[in-house]
Amino acid sequence: MKKMCNFALLKLHYSSVMDKNKSNNSFRRRTSLKDLASELGVSIATVSRALRSSPEIGREMQQRVKDLAKKMNYRPNPFAQSLRREAPKIIGVVVPNLVTHYYSAVLDGIEDEASKAGYSIISANSHEDFSTEARVVDNFISMHVEGIVACLAQNTTDYSHYKEIADMGIPLVFFGRTCLPEQFSSVKANGDIAAQEATQHLIDTGSRRIAFIGGPNHLDMVRRRKHGYLEALRENRIPIDREMVVCDKIDYQVALDAVKRLLARDDRPDAILAFNDIITFAAFAAIKEMNMHIPDDVALIGFTDDAHAAYVTPRLSVIEDQSFLMGQTACRLLLNNIAGDRTICHKIVSQRLVIRDTSAKQNKD
Repeated sequence: MKKMCNFALLKLHYSSVMDKNKSNNSFRRRTSLKDLASELGVSIATVSRALRSSPEIGREMQQRVKDLAKKMNYRPNPFAQSLRREAPKIIGVVVPNLVTHYYSAVLDGIEDEASKAGYSIISANSHEDFSTEARVVDNFISMHVEGIVACLAQNTTDYSHYKEIADMGIPLVFFGRTCLPEQFSSVKANGDIAAQEATQHLIDTGSRRIAFIGGPNHLDMVRRRKHGYLEALRENRIPIDREMVVCDKIDYQVALDAVKRLLARDDRPDAILAFNDIITFAAFAAIKEMNMHIPDDVALIGFTDDAHAAYVTPRLSVIEDQSFLMGQTACRLLLNNIAGDRTICHKIVSQRLVIRDTSAKQNKD
């Protein structure tokens, strides 16, 4: 119980530090290793080693780094130092949206696996924002976490902060939305197969104009799920209407408006496959607001394992993630990396199609 209380206080303290730093950024920001590295035109790893007087770095470079650190008033994070002296070994976790069931369940899986190995976790929310994600990663570096588990923010297309992680030799594993597969291990779902099965189910129950509402096209998770959807249409020789494929920002209002526009068309969709829980519930609300019936007017299947899917009316058909298992698997890979095994592994966690009321349309053929 004492350990759990300490961990809760640790998370609370970290959150308050992050919030305070964020509010004061416009006034004064702590000089980071990244700032020193940028000023000198070297890697963060070089700066870190120079400050530790590592023999891997020449004396001239060591002195340049130390002189600049003094000039820019660089100070090691005292919170990080206290963590190293007093607290359990720490793993940092970066998630795009902590309030969703998917990410909280992944986090539970990571924490469950980490605790078995004597590690604690600190989670940080990127709020689907690249700059926040990069700052969080930089903070974790400064805190000297043992390793990082991360899922990309939806607008992240610059991976330089993760390349720096690779240069520094800090263990990192991606889950869900991934990048740099040649440098980092990852855990993904079989979204392409699951999307194909879901689309086939919609076709088998009579739907022919099936829309796909997704997120940004640069995300590998979006591409996989869209690919499965398109493959099902091709296999059934159903013409692909690009107007029925909407890939935009992962946002409730954006998705709600997009679905309402589609449903206002004369050639509206008679079924929708939704990319994730946010988009699924936005589509559900849009159909209701347009005074249409689910599934008779528009059938609906979404990628979500949210418990609410079984309790709304009608009950939602879903492609169910094994998010807890995904978290456990990602943490196992990370712990292997921390222990010295730097083999790059790419694991697949299967998803499951759960048929409920929103896709139970009678076959029209």
